[in-house]
Amino acid sequence: MDVEVDHYAILGLPSGEEGAKLSEKEITKAYRLKALELHPDKRPDDPNAHDNFQKLTTSYAILKDEKARKLFDDLLRVKREKFQRQSQQDSKRRKMMSDLEERERYAFAPDPSSRAREEEEMIARKLKEEIARIRTMHINKGSATTTPSKKDTNARGKSNMDGGGSGLDKEKVLKVSWEKTGEDYTAQRLREIFEEFGVVEDVVIKSSKKKGSALVVMGSKDAADAATGNVLGDLSNPLLVLPLLPASSPVNFDVEANIESDVPKLSNLVGVGYQAFEESVLDKLKKAAQRQK
Repeated sequence: MDVEVDHYAILGLPSGEEGAKLSEKEITKAYRLKALELHPDKRPDDPNAHDNFQKLTTSYAILKDEKARKLFDDLLRVKREKFQRQSQQDSKRRKMMSDLEERERYAFAPDPSSRAREEEEMIARKLKEEIARIRTMHINKGSATTTPSKKDTNARGKSNMDGGGSGLDKEKVLKVSWEKTGEDYTAQRLREIFEEFGVVEDVVIKSSKKKGSALVVMGSKDAADAATGNVLGDLSNPLLVLPLLPASSPVNFDVEANIESDVPKLSNLVGVGYQAFEESVLDKLKKAAQRQK
């Protein structure tokens, strides 16, 4: 039980009034020396090495926290005073008190031992709460640094586009593709590239062995339009960026398939070649829209 442990003793420090006067620097120094001694790597044959090191870390966290340490010092003080009172109540003093005085004292004056017990219980309860707070703080600090995996990001994005597609503005969605001849792209890398042109709501990677592709959902149609004409990606592996649904008219899947079948190797889409290919794609989209009218 944490409130029954002498955290000063765990760190090899003096307890009681002397311990309460120690500075934070002295406590940290003692912890480091003790940590070198009790580290599990230095005690491979000790089955309790991990538990002992964990106790050391917990005691250090309590003494380092100003509020928790104050409560712990108060708890030790109450216990010392309780022990001193019990030592002073010897048989000679009790015999000198008359029965009447004894009854009056207990009838009209609060019981010191009862009051001390209540104070001890109150401080112990507050110390438990502070220890729980410190542990929760360390747990939250560790989980806050954990980033979602690529698999989780893709699954969440697929759910947003497939499961909730009825509410998705397809004019904000961009189709991005690249050849796997140079540097590959991750969802995080694509997010960083497209965020230069506006808010990125989601990125979904859809890759094969020879070709990588993704769907990028921008925060607005203006951001999608800006990214379409400006995103190139890394020079070693340029990106082809096309709108999922051009604003002029919806394009059926057969037209999209015909367009994608004519896509040349992306390694050739640089400079004038890239501009010519882009104009060719736009021309096909316009013709397809006219045929549907």
